[in-house]
Amino acid sequence: MEQHENAKVVLDGNTFELPIIVGTEGEKGIDISRLRSITNYVTFDHGFGNTSNCASAITYLDGEAGVLRYRGYPIEQLAEQSSFIETAYLLVYGELPTSEQLREFSESFNEPSMLHEDMKNFFNGFPSTAHPMAILASMVCSLSAYYPGIDMMNPTKADFDRIVVMLMSKVRTIAAFAYKKSIGEPFVYPRQDLEYIPNFLNMMFSSPTHQYKIYDEVVQALKVLLILHADHEQNCSTSTVRLVGSSWANLYASITAGICALWGPLHGGANEAVIEMLEQIHKDGGDVDKYINMAKDKSNRFRLMGFGHRVYKSYDPRAKIIKQCAHDLLDKLGINDPLLEIAVKLEEKVLQDSYFAERNLYPNVDFYSGIIYKAIGIPMKMFTVMFSIGRLPGWIAHWKEMMESPGAKIGRPRQIYVGPNIRDYVPITRR
Repeated sequence: MEQHENAKVVLDGNTFELPIIVGTEGEKGIDISRLRSITNYVTFDHGFGNTSNCASAITYLDGEAGVLRYRGYPIEQLAEQSSFIETAYLLVYGELPTSEQLREFSESFNEPSMLHEDMKNFFNGFPSTAHPMAILASMVCSLSAYYPGIDMMNPTKADFDRIVVMLMSKVRTIAAFAYKKSIGEPFVYPRQDLEYIPNFLNMMFSSPTHQYKIYDEVVQALKVLLILHADHEQNCSTSTVRLVGSSWANLYASITAGICALWGPLHGGANEAVIEMLEQIHKDGGDVDKYINMAKDKSNRFRLMGFGHRVYKSYDPRAKIIKQCAHDLLDKLGINDPLLEIAVKLEEKVLQDSYFAERNLYPNVDFYSGIIYKAIGIPMKMFTVMFSIGRLPGWIAHWKEMMESPGAKIGRPRQIYVGPNIRDYVPITRR
């Protein structure tokens, strides 16, 4: 990050100079960290849409050009050629692993995949109707009690490496157990002979009376989804992880906060809304034009889900990858899903309509991801859990980067107070 010429701000007739910083891809920002101390002003930015809360070397995103890169590597190349574990290593440690590092990293997930037997009592305490995200958040936070965290003041590399593996390994076990709890089936324990994604699928879908057959096509599709979800710059959940971690909260607590933030329908729950929309259109006869007109009618509350993005002002690069992935998976499994047909038709109509183009409403990653999860057999209530598994390496990477940043401070946003002016308290007997 370089510092260039200063920006000039005129306030109350006085001119103040603030540094302009430039990132490696030419992104420019005005450093306002001293603004309040020298002017007694703060900036107002609802939703932080124009505010950088950190300088990060993890993910580059250009919403106008539709570009997404992890540590400099295009998402298209990683989705096609990398594995989820290799991508996770890249995000957390900054570089692609050597073949030996990748082998050791992959093998290290086997033993920590087991949960402490006492933790099973927690699962038993949840009602069968509990949402898997509620269970996931609670169980991840409880890991800090059963597996003590690292020293926030002086973490060793060995301690951090151990917890990275522990979190990534156990989160899939917790997710699978949460699903089994919701359908009333016994837990299926992780196997030492299976790799990361096949192990998860086996825990999800095998039972005492049925051995799940693991198809390469399913593993490939799930791998692509997890890689596409692995990081996405300073989104709501990632910023939450950094904010909570800035208080030196342990990694388990910080990740739990990220899971809770991701749960919201405007964030990780968006692909559930897409499936519900497609099912609604299907039940109504599949008339795509009818729903497009409803979306364009300002007096109608209906909204097209899976289109548009807070950051992307062009086609979400992840949506292009995932669209092809959905077609490939359903073709290979011989699944004729009417929802996919409706989705393709809906996308074609929207892209040809100037109304949506003028508003930058292009398909995003949520538009097709639900169809893939549905084809694999993952129920809608597990969609956000799957998102959490994929996003975990990114959360860990940002927590690590923040903790290692020189001069990092506890997050403490300002506000513009709009409440009552000072007033005297009157006891209730005199009111």
